Amino acid sequence: MAAGDGARLLDLSRLASRVGNGPLTGIDRVELAWLQRLLALPGPLFALVRAAPGFVLLDRGGMAALTARLTGAAAWGQPDLVARLHLRQSPARRRAMSDLRRLALGRATVAGLGRLLRRHLPSGSVWIATGHTNLSPEVFDAVQGLPDGRAAVMIHDTIPLDHPAFSRPAARVLFARRFALTGARADVAIYNSAVTRAAAEMRFAAAGRVPPAVVAHLGVAPAPFGALPGWLDPARPCFLALGTIEPRKNHALLLDLWEGFAALPPARRPLLIIAGRRGWENAAVFARLDARPPDVLEWNDLDDATVSALMRHARALLFPSLAEGFGLPACEAAALGVPVVANDLPVLREVLGNLPRLIPVRDRKAWQQTILEHADPQRPPARPRPFAPSGWEDHVNHVLDRL
Repeated sequence: MAAGDGARLLDLSRLASRVGNGPLTGIDRVELAWLQRLLALPGPLFALVRAAPGFVLLDRGGMAALTARLTGAAAWGQPDLVARLHLRQSPARRRAMSDLRRLALGRATVAGLGRLLRRHLPSGSVWIATGHTNLSPEVFDAVQGLPDGRAAVMIHDTIPLDHPAFSRPAARVLFARRFALTGARADVAIYNSAVTRAAAEMRFAAAGRVPPAVVAHLGVAPAPFGALPGWLDPARPCFLALGTIEPRKNHALLLDLWEGFAALPPARRPLLIIAGRRGWENAAVFARLDARPPDVLEWNDLDDATVSALMRHARALLFPSLAEGFGLPACEAAALGVPVVANDLPVLREVLGNLPRLIPVRDRKAWQQTILEHADPQRPPARPRPFAPSGWEDHVNHVLDRL
């Protein structure tokens, strides 16, 4: 390999840390999409993963093997001795960390990371961090200590800084530290939307440095085909709310609306399906869900194929989120031609234009009327034209062209 033929070094620390924690979240899916896309492209490719007590480095073969495990095409192996000594790790994480060590091209402690990267990576290499799990001064030092080494960090939103009530206190502190480090050290900041870029750069400018930027809307992959679950009455109008059950997703509004619908005749009551894991700082909503409100079903562990089937069947995706960096569930629904009823957020106007029905969440009467219009079995609203989003190939290529 000639000097200057830089490699791509994809950080997979977030995906590795999520093994055993249920369905992937939005940022997890972004990291997995980057992994699958980079494997399809030629050129030198490596992955960096934080794995106690330090780091592992994977080559292309190791990354392909890890992908097979992450997607269920291959099983995780048995825990090794190091994993068995980490009693606080979950069984799934022990197996994942063990396989990472077995697949590794090299391993290093924090102090030895720079030497590991210099041993295997050529000059001009770029570290691509799409999740924030591994952002630390030590990793920046190691990457930027390579000849012409560069660091590209994706920023998904600034919600913990702009809306601190939506995050746990410890998470806010950690996010602020990593955000400040990105502003000070990143060679390129990757943004999922112009809205996210504007919010981040305002804060970066106040701190004294604004990294060079690239804006690339996230890809929307074709949803897998699945069958409707047996517990669903296909003749009953239903609506889907998709995403982690956390304060900013505003499930409270939907529960309020469905409390009002309980006064309707049984034949007119729509069904609400809430699909997503329970998150944080949301005890009041959890208590309401635990009380099993009528005409509301909560599912925490649906696979992608079942979610896709529910989305295709739903009269609309309901998305009353109070803040978003991109709004991937709304884009996925729109790509299927499913109506989207959402809060009037600037990022949804940027990404989806006039396709969704955007209603401010303070206008509860309009939300109620719109849902009942969509639920009317006599005249269900016409489905909008499908949204034609960028695919992950376009997203990744757009970023790589500017790196």
